[in-house]
Amino acid sequence: MLVVFFKSAIIFLVILVVLRIMGKRQLGEMQPFELVITLILAEVACIPMNEPYVPLYYGLVPIITLGTLHLVLSFIARKSMKARHLISGRSVTAIDKSGIRYDNLKKMNLNANDLLESIRSAGYADFNSIEYAIFETNGKLCVIEKETDPQKPTPALLPITLFVDGAWNEANFRTAGITRAVLEGVFKKHGYPKSKDVLYADIRQDGLVYVSPKEGKYFTEKLKIKGDW
Repeated sequence: MLVVFFKSAIIFLVILVVLRIMGKRQLGEMQPFELVITLILAEVACIPMNEPYVPLYYGLVPIITLGTLHLVLSFIARKSMKARHLISGRSVTAIDKSGIRYDNLKKMNLNANDLLESIRSAGYADFNSIEYAIFETNGKLCVIEKETDPQKPTPALLPITLFVDGAWNEANFRTAGITRAVLEGVFKKHGYPKSKDVLYADIRQDGLVYVSPKEGKYFTEKLKIKGDW
């Protein structure tokens, strides 16, 4: 029992030192390769801790090796931009002045609902209020708002999704008090007669529709609505 206790204490201290050297305070701040190293550390540490007859160095050597590997990769990433992009990846723009970047969402294996959830988690409910949204290499979302006129404060509006990734939200059409044909008319008016060419569309309480096609600049249209939410 004492052997297991001392082995666990030693491994804990070694892992603590390694993680402190890595310099990250939480998982959300880690680059992909750092997260991989952290997960492997957890797995390696369990082997000598759970098995009294496994020598201590079976755990210490891999832990020290992984810590050294992290330092080497971090050093290379600091010295070479190409290596940094290869090891950590690149930031990806999900929304720009043209609207939602469908091509970039596909690169990240995300859909519009995933983006909408990330936007809301960041404290933004309306795509139309966002100038840029960028996914950093550690997975965090950076949002830059559009400029607003302080002399003309806008009321708080909650967009509801009408169309996303080829799917129509019939319940929200009923909530807004409009029909699918009305929205399809908006698509056609702006040069998108086929809904398959549109990625996302929503509507606000003031009747403003925001539409982001798969290719091309986003557009808005003001509609008369009967709904209230």
